[in-house]
Amino acid sequence: MSRTTDTPQHDAFTVSTRYWHALDDGRVQCDLCPRFCKLKEGQRGACFVRARLDDEVVLTSYGRSSGYCVDPIEKKPLNHFLPGTPVLSFGTAGCNLACKFCQNWDISKSREVDTLADRADPETIARAAEALECRSVAFTYNDPVIFHEYAIDVAAACRARGIRTVAVTAGYITEAARGEFFSAMDAANVDLKAFTERFYHRLTGAHLQPVLDTLEWLVHETDVWTEITTLLIPGENDSDPEIVAMADWVYRHLGPEVPMHFTAFHPDFRMTDHPRTPPETLQRARNIARERGLHHVYTGNVHDRDGQSTWCPSCGQRLIGRDWYRLSDWNLTADGCCNACGAAVAGVFEARPGDWGPRRQPVHLADFAR
Repeated sequence: MSRTTDTPQHDAFTVSTRYWHALDDGRVQCDLCPRFCKLKEGQRGACFVRARLDDEVVLTSYGRSSGYCVDPIEKKPLNHFLPGTPVLSFGTAGCNLACKFCQNWDISKSREVDTLADRADPETIARAAEALECRSVAFTYNDPVIFHEYAIDVAAACRARGIRTVAVTAGYITEAARGEFFSAMDAANVDLKAFTERFYHRLTGAHLQPVLDTLEWLVHETDVWTEITTLLIPGENDSDPEIVAMADWVYRHLGPEVPMHFTAFHPDFRMTDHPRTPPETLQRARNIARERGLHHVYTGNVHDRDGQSTWCPSCGQRLIGRDWYRLSDWNLTADGCCNACGAAVAGVFEARPGDWGPRRQPVHLADFAR
């Protein structure tokens, strides 16, 4: 799958890439994600930002972004990774999936270079995060897998300043490329869009198994803190049997400590004919997943203090109270244990939570350039 419009040109934002090889028929194949786009000269891949130029695959969006913003880390969503702290968030343009229900379609489905109005090199991003007292930088809004080289360089600049990095991703990446990508990350929220191949094929243009492979590899072969999000769409992926199957797979293959987030869909992009997800659907999914043995299951995009709080799986105490993105209760010890029963809680915690709250602060990176 490829595009032929907007022929790429060499400029300051175009860099060479590694994950591709030449085919016998004169095309080159991109090996970054399981789409394996086969490109003639001048063609772009399905993601839009990787293209064939001068007989190699290049990234055309290096150093360019659709905008920067400081968010609460819980908005990614990550509930067990530095709770309450601010994260500098940004994305680029394009995506390697074709989700008809995309909630960020104006960015991820963009085919306009003008979307990439903000420009920043990796060191400027790291410097801005430090000046803004962000504990981490998140690659989000569109999938960072497609701007692989840029994300890795930003992560390296951040680590040099003691700032962590977060990938908000669909996990649609090849075995060949995922090691280098995720070795640069400290945390990931993987969007498990459904638990049927039919859903993935019909509504995302992708496949389920590569995402499951990424999840198993992340949890068992890396130190990347991992959480999972599923957007529940009425009539598409919200049935009891599918939620049971998903929860059972997570329990058996990943373990009960991996947090799951069930979030509410709103009609958008090419699925405006579907209703919003009722809060009751999210609560039902949460109850099912907890009954199947998962310890940390959350609801999102709705007001649900119980469903957004963290509870001790041993004694049932509320460990971290949440009301949207505002924290209340904090009943964890300095080493991440329940202060009532002493049970260890999986996650990346500090002695005290952050106090960023629900604020959203747009940032102009030009203010931090040298």
